Amino acid sequence: MSRVDCKNIWKIYSGNVIGVKDLTFTCGDKEFLAILGPSGGGKSSTLRMLAGLEEISKGEILFDGELVNNMGPNERNIALAFESYALYYRLTVYENIAFPLRAKGFKKEKVNKMVKEIAESLNLEPVLNTKPSGLAGGHQQRVSLARALVRKPRLTLLDEPLSHMDQRIRAAIRAQIRRIHEEFGNTTIYVTHDQEEAISLSDRILIIFEGQKQQIGTIEEIYNKPVNRFVANFVGQPGMNFINGKIDSTNAVSILLDGGKQEIKFTGEIDSKYIGSGIVIGFRPQQIKISHKKEKESNIPARVKIVEFQGDSTVLTLTLDDQKKTEIKVNIPAGGTRYKRGEECWLELQPKFVHLFNEQEKAIVKR
Repeated sequence: MSRVDCKNIWKIYSGNVIGVKDLTFTCGDKEFLAILGPSGGGKSSTLRMLAGLEEISKGEILFDGELVNNMGPNERNIALAFESYALYYRLTVYENIAFPLRAKGFKKEKVNKMVKEIAESLNLEPVLNTKPSGLAGGHQQRVSLARALVRKPRLTLLDEPLSHMDQRIRAAIRAQIRRIHEEFGNTTIYVTHDQEEAISLSDRILIIFEGQKQQIGTIEEIYNKPVNRFVANFVGQPGMNFINGKIDSTNAVSILLDGGKQEIKFTGEIDSKYIGSGIVIGFRPQQIKISHKKEKESNIPARVKIVEFQGDSTVLTLTLDDQKKTEIKVNIPAGGTRYKRGEECWLELQPKFVHLFNEQEKAIVKR
């Protein structure tokens, strides 16, 4: 397998349109790295440069320390599965999966063994003699994945491979992709806009927005220590809440409510230069304590505006008692205390879950 190093890579299209800007990251040997971001953010351009399908405008891509900028896809020994299936519809499923093995000159017995192994891993054995046109979209995507994974490549690149499947099938195929990754000892880079896929599959996540790296790390690092406001809002369902406030000291901020100033404590370190300045306070819907009664002086009053039952949880949209009547969301487990529209409630923000963002939308609390 391979370690992948991308060093200051750019993709500049005609008309000076920048698709990827000065991107640097590493995917370790046998690591599963997800590239996550909104549509049009540069994810697929990055993957196509890794595959050798797009020319690199600037920078370097290395596989195990070897520069591959000028190598074609075949020379790089990569496997690639796209959102579109790109199958050979005149061939059977077996022949589709066997195609890259035969192109490499493997003998018949070896081809048969490898096809049967990958077909078993992806539950494709019953349809090996069927043509893809006779299969549903979920099966076709599994065939595409099998063809990409069958020859145990140097690097596996997957570009939104589950987007055409329904939710139930996607969950099952995700588990199979991860299992195959571990069984084969693959190095895998997986492009998606779906954070549930990224979280469930990957060892680490690289977040890209507008062609630039925002943050790379484990989901715990990204969720609990977002480096900027974009990451804080993009990761998590619902995204992080934001309210305007003021920094009063190195461990407290305040917001202005109709009833006066309300202090909010936070843990961690900040530069003393921020004291007295305006700030954006962030806190996640899942990390807010809510109650029907005021239990502490630090509790913040709010009123329930919308109640959304979502199966395993309930999302409340609340209106704060400030001049802007700021709306925030709170996520509470299903089966817990119930709240009704129009009802008053009280919020407690735990200091370790309070985030602060400056005018440049950068996180400023060091933990």
